[in-house]
Amino acid sequence: MAHTEEKSEHFPPIADVVDKTHAGDEDISARPLEEIESLCMQCGEQGVTRMMLTSIPFFREVIVMSFRCEHCGHSNNEIQSAGKIRSEGTMYTVKVLNRGDLDRQLIRSESCSINIPEFQLVLPPSRGQLTTVEGLLRDIVADLSVQQPLRRIQDENAYVKIQEIIDGLKKIIADDNDEDEGKDKFEKRELSNEDPVASAITITLDDPSGNSFLEFVGSMSDLKWNMRTYERSLEQNQQLGLAPPAEDAEENAADEAEEQSGGLNDEVFEFPGICSRCGRPLVTRMKKVSIPYFKDTLIMSTNCDDCGYRDNEIKSGAAISERGRKITLKVEDRDDLSRDILKSDTSGLSIPEIDLVLHPGTLGGRFTTLEGILDQVYEELTEKIFNAGDSGVIDIDDRAEFQEFLRKLKQVKNAEIPFTLILDDPLANSHVQNLYAPDPDPNMEIVTYERTWQQNEDLGLNDINVESYGGDYTKDGGTES
Repeated sequence: MAHTEEKSEHFPPIADVVDKTHAGDEDISARPLEEIESLCMQCGEQGVTRMMLTSIPFFREVIVMSFRCEHCGHSNNEIQSAGKIRSEGTMYTVKVLNRGDLDRQLIRSESCSINIPEFQLVLPPSRGQLTTVEGLLRDIVADLSVQQPLRRIQDENAYVKIQEIIDGLKKIIADDNDEDEGKDKFEKRELSNEDPVASAITITLDDPSGNSFLEFVGSMSDLKWNMRTYERSLEQNQQLGLAPPAEDAEENAADEAEEQSGGLNDEVFEFPGICSRCGRPLVTRMKKVSIPYFKDTLIMSTNCDDCGYRDNEIKSGAAISERGRKITLKVEDRDDLSRDILKSDTSGLSIPEIDLVLHPGTLGGRFTTLEGILDQVYEELTEKIFNAGDSGVIDIDDRAEFQEFLRKLKQVKNAEIPFTLILDDPLANSHVQNLYAPDPDPNMEIVTYERTWQQNEDLGLNDINVESYGGDYTKDGGTES
């Protein structure tokens, strides 16, 4: 209630504003107007802008502005809405049948377009305006008449068509500048509001912002007046600045889709568990990673804060591939050591130049760089085999041969000699980064192949039956009736 009273105090009804204006003729300070000196864009001198805050009955609060320059005589007026943009657009339609309809008050916002179908005339959005239907028609006549002498010379067809519109509007507002001007003025004064206009027209105001208004007579059940609301389209919201432009909207939609798709990838899941060494509670963390030009992968990490036990594992986040994959990479310099590599727990790794062969399951699943996985191989062989006591290499000749192997492996992991890396994964869950993606890598060859029966048996795929999954089957494979 207090908010309503405050609003009515700042935006009094227009009738009260008129009364206060007349009462304040002698005392300028009592006028409900604000006057501000502003620059005239015609002559460059200082003019006066007057602003009035008022409310239109059955509509809303508006700001009426009027400018006049005493030096050159230039003047204009404008109206702006003092409220917020409505949630729906509005469309007003009025049938102008008699002269009383010309006196209807009309408020046109900056986003309002006007259509007069009888003349096939459409006025695009322009500056805000507070006028009447007659005032609108007079402004149209004045605007169209300005360039008529020039059109008559340059484009006679356009001149004729526009002149027909001007003549038709002049007949409606009874503004005929014939030679017998005095007689016309006398006849115009004799016309009453009930007299029909020369030709009936329809005026439609379409405002997506909902800030325009066309007065009704008596009540909203006026038979010649109609108003309807509608939901704005995306294009209209963009024109009002309520939605980003089309290009920005596409970019934002792509960014949102990328964020939504990457939202799950950024989430880290935690699972409570028991440490296999000390038996105390620990947490296993799992994160989904999308590898470019490959597939989704699950990375799991287990850390025990009590005993320091650490373990990590890589699992495929996609379906089992129908074919196996063999990746052959020719390493020629140290730049190749920075390639990302995903070695699954079902993949074998071999380097023929030094007779290195790691069977599937060795080192488990790893997601690292080529240099990182070679370092892990070197550390595993050095610590767990060469220094393993009774289980290590005891014979002197074997020890010398193994030291020579480690020397070559060290040269390989430092890229001192060229070598070939082969990843053979029956499930195609391993990956080596392509430095030339999306183009083929000249140093890498990828071959897919059909798995053998023994490989499927080792992977447990021969016992999987997914045909007619979800049906009821008996032990001997028959369908129960």
